[in-house]
Amino acid sequence: MRVLVTGGAGFIGRCLVGRLLSDGHQVVVVDDYSNSAPENLDAHRGHAGLEAIVEADLRAPGVVARLFERPYDVIYHLAASIRVQDSIDDPRTTFVNDVSVTFELLEAARHQYLRANNVSTTGTFHLDVERPHLVDRRPRFVFTSTCMVYDRATQGAAIDEAHPTRPASPYGASKIAAENLVLSYGAAYEMSVVVARPFNTYGPFQKSNLEGGVVGIFLANALAGRPIEIKGTGTQTRDLLFVEDSADFLARLGASTIEGEIINASTGEDVSINELAARVLEVTGARVPVVHVPHDHPQAEIQKLVGASERARTVLAWSPKTTLSEGLATTRDWLASRGGARA
Repeated sequence: MRVLVTGGAGFIGRCLVGRLLSDGHQVVVVDDYSNSAPENLDAHRGHAGLEAIVEADLRAPGVVARLFERPYDVIYHLAASIRVQDSIDDPRTTFVNDVSVTFELLEAARHQYLRANNVSTTGTFHLDVERPHLVDRRPRFVFTSTCMVYDRATQGAAIDEAHPTRPASPYGASKIAAENLVLSYGAAYEMSVVVARPFNTYGPFQKSNLEGGVVGIFLANALAGRPIEIKGTGTQTRDLLFVEDSADFLARLGASTIEGEIINASTGEDVSINELAARVLEVTGARVPVVHVPHDHPQAEIQKLVGASERARTVLAWSPKTTLSEGLATTRDWLASRGGARA
């Protein structure tokens, strides 16, 4: 298949690109490197299946149209503003990046779909009862959302796809708005769409200064001999999913026939931030203090995050393969090989 990956140089995106190339697909990557770096793709350069790496801002006029000059079979949309605090400080930018850009990509995919079926891209859309539904050459749109759209879990319960949503930040709100746009295009235009909600993904190539990068931040500080700073009480929990398992989930989702659904990806086990700090000290052998500092956005904190992924196991035959101990060790080794923290 011919595949577009937005945000393809990001730490999940680059891992997904590698998986898609190994599966034999032709891949186009677009990234503006605002949350990544060109060298993230070095391992993939020269691969016969890597059709192009496009450095571009998807908000810029004409960029999306040029990307769609040739049709795609699958569009993986990972590009986004992802830092919760940034969304609180500047909600407009997060909205534009996470909602408006998603809309433009959906429109481009819709027009590609209609052109492939010789249907006008202007005027009122309707399904002609005299002919079969427009199912030929439909591009598949896989939207990568976040577990941050969910309401907090009750004690002992895991969050499944039917769990109530209650975003506590403009980031979460923008993601759920984009999700609804994606699902509406499936309903209104018979497009093949699906929404992925991975839980807290970590691993090599994740920046250690980004929200959600608590594993990288803790490891980088420990390796550098700096204190590990825990925001708030540290009793908040996270379901930590290794990046290769997240990429495997997305690759399977893109190749599946599931349409119009929301699917979780998680380990089903959570760890408190206090316990994570102890695990980081253990895996690094560091002797640094662990200190608690005021939370910069306590109003947006979700106290308990643990996901249920039975749907992914059932329909995708997917389950995470990497334990937390293995993932921490791999991420530690990657950081150590590059001198510690990455900005």
